[in-house]
Amino acid sequence: MSTTSPKFSAIAGIGLVVANMVGAGVFLSTGFMAQSMRPGEILVAWIVGLILALCGALAYSEIARLVPASGGEYRYLSTLIDPTVGNIAGWGSLLLGFSAPIALNAVAAGAFLQALLPSVNPRLVAVAMILMLTASHAVGWKSSARGQHILVAMKAALVLGFIVVAAVLGTWTWPSWSPPQPALQPAMEFGLSLGFIAFAFSGWNAAAYASLEFKSPKRDVPIAMVVGCFVVGAAYLVMNYLFIANLTPSLGSVVFNYTAFANLQGQYDAVTLGQAIMEKLAGPWAARWMGAAMVLIFASAISGMMLVGSRVYAAMAGSGDLPRMFRMEPGVTPRPALFLQAGIALLLVATYDLRTVLANVGALIYLFAGLTVLGLFFAAASSKRGGAISPPRPWALAAAAIYGASAVWTLVATSRVSPSLWLWIGVTIGVGVLVRTLLRRAAARRARAP
Repeated sequence: MSTTSPKFSAIAGIGLVVANMVGAGVFLSTGFMAQSMRPGEILVAWIVGLILALCGALAYSEIARLVPASGGEYRYLSTLIDPTVGNIAGWGSLLLGFSAPIALNAVAAGAFLQALLPSVNPRLVAVAMILMLTASHAVGWKSSARGQHILVAMKAALVLGFIVVAAVLGTWTWPSWSPPQPALQPAMEFGLSLGFIAFAFSGWNAAAYASLEFKSPKRDVPIAMVVGCFVVGAAYLVMNYLFIANLTPSLGSVVFNYTAFANLQGQYDAVTLGQAIMEKLAGPWAARWMGAAMVLIFASAISGMMLVGSRVYAAMAGSGDLPRMFRMEPGVTPRPALFLQAGIALLLVATYDLRTVLANVGALIYLFAGLTVLGLFFAAASSKRGGAISPPRPWALAAAAIYGASAVWTLVATSRVSPSLWLWIGVTIGVGVLVRTLLRRAAARRARAP
């Protein structure tokens, strides 16, 4: 068996970031926000979201230099702060960060396909999509990378095509509409909107999960995260300007039908802003084309999350925080970790209320990413005491401070309108601590055994 693992290039890493970032969030979030926020406030929120994501990417770039290892937040938090904190983040990734979005995207893809082909069973489509994409990654590294590149190229072409059509047929005039229910507490509403936007921007750190599979991790991983984040963020700003310029809150309210649509409780002509704007500008046929495009967009996102998510569980297994059967051998695809992820996603195929998922998962993403970037301050303190990790550079500490502060703000705003967030956090912490304790006790018993 070869111990030489194939390697990603920086370009492939950018594609991995794009695949993980672009999903349902950008086609839904502004529809919710438009009910209580003005056009300018929405656009400012997306600009702030891009700035914060870039700050996160810059901070992660420094962490990738200091801790050149795969595993993302699990590995970074374990190294910079404490292994228990890293373990909790790892379980957050397993249960919510990857498995839940994979399930949500798969069911949504099934629903969109049913809208085009009424005879298909959307839940079977979701199951089939999860199994087929898992199999494509499990075959081997080259097959996994090739399939991922094809899906990324298709996604990029579809998103670019949408932007071109909307830009040519639509208007660029600044909108004059006002939200039907202006926020009573604008600051808190703005903070909550960052939770939605964080969900749309999630994935900018995708390359960090597979750092050791890059040709030059210290060079390629930072390039992939920063460039990928900027490219997607720029596309998001153009898309959202087109949304607010061409759609009113009434037209944007189609997103409230998305939950029923994804839960297979009703069929609608349009449930995303992409469909709404295409239907307005080019007619029902264009909305159906956009629905077909959403199936491929979801497939690409699922594939990207499967690839990077499995590396987290493999890293956890390699450190003893999951059974060793899930670890990743050099040059070998982590098939058991892929199958574990697929199994959890299949259990989660029944979706939850969309606003709850967008807000809570977005906030949890901010929580673990915020803790990770604040780990740079632990590294700075440790280096002063003569620790093994090099001191982080000042610009990275500044980026980490900005991103960390935004994480706190978003958590507070989200928890005020969604108290269940603390339950999600509590369950994640409880599972992480419990499993780590059980595995450590089992390891201790094996060590004492004659």
